[in-house]
Amino acid sequence: MSFRQRNSEILASFRRLPVWVQCWVGLLAVANSLWLFLLDTPTGVLTGVAAIFVLLTNLPIMYVTGGMSKLMSIPHLLAWIPLEVYLIGSLLGNAPMQPAEAFYASGLLIINGISLGFDFRDAWLWLMGDRAIP
Repeated sequence: MSFRQRNSEILASFRRLPVWVQCWVGLLAVANSLWLFLLDTPTGVLTGVAAIFVLLTNLPIMYVTGGMSKLMSIPHLLAWIPLEVYLIGSLLGNAPMQPAEAFYASGLLIINGISLGFDFRDAWLWLMGDRAIP
């Protein structure tokens, strides 16, 4: 299968997801990309490391499976859980934060926290044998 065909297959898989899920994925992608504006902060750097890890692990999963596999949730768990722990500690005062960093950390904590709920479910379903690709 050509690169172009595989890309079309992945896009078609994404488009078969419910519209609210497509919107959620878009919001998640934007929220986890804003670290680019906060590279002078620990939150920005750590979010960048986590986001790049997710990108570098999920792209191959999409290409191997041909779409949006529940297997993609496992790298999210590996990246977002430690990031969430750091964000909670920082917001509780373990590290001084500027207002912009605190605002971003709060939003990211909420968005990635919600995402982890979906990711725990998807990881469990994948581990139990659900290999369906939408």
